[in-house]
Amino acid sequence: MNLFEIIEKKVKKEHLSEEEIHFMINGFLSGLIADYQFSSFLMAILINGLDDDELYFFTREIIASGKTINLRKINGVKIDKHSTGGVGDKISLIIGPIFAALGYKVAKMSGRGLGFTGGTIDKLESIPGFQTQLTEASFLDQVQKIGIAITAQSNAIVPADKKIYALRDVSGTVSSIPLIASSIMSKKIATDTDVILIDVKCGSGAFMTDLGQAKN
Repeated sequence: MNLFEIIEKKVKKEHLSEEEIHFMINGFLSGLIADYQFSSFLMAILINGLDDDELYFFTREIIASGKTINLRKINGVKIDKHSTGGVGDKISLIIGPIFAALGYKVAKMSGRGLGFTGGTIDKLESIPGFQTQLTEASFLDQVQKIGIAITAQSNAIVPADKKIYALRDVSGTVSSIPLIASSIMSKKIATDTDVILIDVKCGSGAFMTDLGQAKN
């Protein structure tokens, strides 16, 4: 396959096949496709979007880039919550302990800052000594014992998202709704929770600036 032809297809709003999306994501993850080349691909997605099939393929490839966490041995209803991000985004720090106090199990993988905002992990790491790089065993043990654990992304779980996430931050593609959706859902599906809550931010301090974008 030719990466330039794939980028050109997306520029022309043509449909990308599962094989083409696999080629792009795996090529970027392996280093065969350079940052500046994949940035062009992300920009084409920002401008022209992804259709439902493309978004499904894109998200599935990100999930398949690493391992998943099995929460089946943990008793109770497992809940995860994720925000689309924006100014004042601190709900995770409040709602997680509330759910845990109500007896639910909160198993959350969070990201770092994107664009002009700080991520949940950045906020937690501002606390001296707070540990966000949990091993899978520590993560599961903490969820089981105290009902909540928040961990940063690792190179083992959805590594493609971690790499794409960082590139979006410096390539002007933070606000792409399909890329936001795939990033969020890849992390949520990889952690195998029973319930996923999506906090869609809307307004001047969010990546979705109006209600129409948020509903979309």
